[in-house]
Amino acid sequence: MASSSAPKYNSNSLENSSSKRSLKEGTNWEQNEEIPRLPGETRVTDKDVIYMCPFNGPVKGRVYITNYRLYLRSVENDPVVILDVPLGVISRIEKMGGASSRGENSYGLDITCKDMRNLRFALKQEGHSRRDIFEVLTKYAFPQSHNLLFFAFVNEEKFPENGWMVYNPMSEYRRQGLPNERWRVTFINEHYGLCDTYPSLLVVPYNATDEDLKKVSAFRSRNRIPVLSWIHPETQAVIMRCSQPLVGMSGKRNKDDERYLDIIREANGQISKLTIYDARPNVNAVANKATGGGYEGEDAYPNAELFFLDIHNIHVMRESLRKLKDIVYPNVEESHWLSSLESTHWLEHIKLVLTGAIQVADKVSSGRSSVLVHCSDGWDRTAQLTSLAMLMLDSYYRTIEGFEVLVQKEWISFGHKFASRIGHGDKNHADADRSPIFLQFIDCVWQMSKQVCCGVLQKVTVCRFGTFLYNSEFLREKEKVAEKTLSLWSLINSEKSKYTNPFYSKELNRALYPVASMRHLELWVNYYIRWNPRIRQQQPNPVEQRYMELLALRDDYIRRLEELQITNNSKMPNSSAPSTSPSQMVSQVQTHF
Repeated sequence: MASSSAPKYNSNSLENSSSKRSLKEGTNWEQNEEIPRLPGETRVTDKDVIYMCPFNGPVKGRVYITNYRLYLRSVENDPVVILDVPLGVISRIEKMGGASSRGENSYGLDITCKDMRNLRFALKQEGHSRRDIFEVLTKYAFPQSHNLLFFAFVNEEKFPENGWMVYNPMSEYRRQGLPNERWRVTFINEHYGLCDTYPSLLVVPYNATDEDLKKVSAFRSRNRIPVLSWIHPETQAVIMRCSQPLVGMSGKRNKDDERYLDIIREANGQISKLTIYDARPNVNAVANKATGGGYEGEDAYPNAELFFLDIHNIHVMRESLRKLKDIVYPNVEESHWLSSLESTHWLEHIKLVLTGAIQVADKVSSGRSSVLVHCSDGWDRTAQLTSLAMLMLDSYYRTIEGFEVLVQKEWISFGHKFASRIGHGDKNHADADRSPIFLQFIDCVWQMSKQVCCGVLQKVTVCRFGTFLYNSEFLREKEKVAEKTLSLWSLINSEKSKYTNPFYSKELNRALYPVASMRHLELWVNYYIRWNPRIRQQQPNPVEQRYMELLALRDDYIRRLEELQITNNSKMPNSSAPSTSPSQMVSQVQTHF
């Protein structure tokens, strides 16, 4: 597995292979251009530079800046080296050296990106040659800091599919069989007066009135009350989500909140206790009391059982990713790969998120118990847990459009702070609100499927689409994002074959649980180390890799059958005689996989 050894690489490869692939991605680029341009993309400036490539050394070229991308084309290399960087992935731009700097290529720009790479360009020192390019880059990479529009608002691409039509909350709840005699739809938040980070349409217990909801909101952080995310079609057990209760150091209680949780427990005729999963480590939840937060104590909530899932906060995750970047870019730390990877704690965090989601899903499915999930504010770890659990329990979410609905519902609509966590168009690179929470979710999805998930992640940061802009549904409606921008789902649904898993098997009403042990988790090399051409050279096609894994499983199965000398009339240990031949059994295994 990738985590058990340093990735192998071939030193005789060129960086531009990734760029050549990226040039094929868009279908709407204008032709006959020096550089590729999307409709609505305008060229701003260009300049001769030396790109300090960390893999192949200095590369002379010309860099072009548009209102969407930085594009470098080499002038002397054969084959041509191309660098194509959407400005939205830039986190920080710094000047390197001064007018009196000595040494070759010591004067220029250092660019830190959000996609696991850094870029360095050297320029001539005469005549303040970097001033113009620095100002242009800063202006268009950080539009929010310069009162400019995101590129998504000027993007003029056309797609045959309208991604904004993918998610309709009422249709999704109807698909789940809601509303029913126990659960109702409320429009109390239609104008975002109850909670400005929640969607306008919410599903709550039938026996809870809107007046009850208002009273409960006063006792929940950011007014994020417990609301339904998903209902089990057979057991009617539900997954609820919310924020922490405002208990504080004095141990405040709220009778309305306590009664509301009892109503949730009783909604599916449940006799056992309501299970509450607090995503935080116990010590963090206790510490949150000092700032007015807290957790559901046994005295106040006797009909609930509380479990802490030990998932750390956004600051720990940000530091973990920084450490991971240090060991994979620009060079992979090979000599101490295992200890270096372990010291980042990245896979450990992935394990804890997956383990927590499995507990949530299993309690609802096998335990037939309703669960309530929260962290502090209910828009980071909570979204990770509910969406992963729903992915495990509901086969619809494992389809392309179902997955889009899942992301749109549990992340975008329920107020994950994409703008703050990613830093869209904001020059404040040191903002403490930045954190790779959505990246962790996609990593967990990849661990479950081992398919290519890079496509979604690469579009989240670049501001080409309006899907992930801003922090809440309220702000997106205020900015009229659906009217003025394109949806990422328009692109994906217009070329589904690029994102389709050929090994997908429709398993209706079957829960699929991943193995969340460190032995089975891998570092997602095709994402975290994708910029290193020497690593990329050795990465097999994901479909081919999966096919080879299945062939190996088949061969192993055949070998075991031969060893046991199974015949149509023989019996396997502790079982009755098989009704099919070994070849038929192998055929069944192939069909299943």
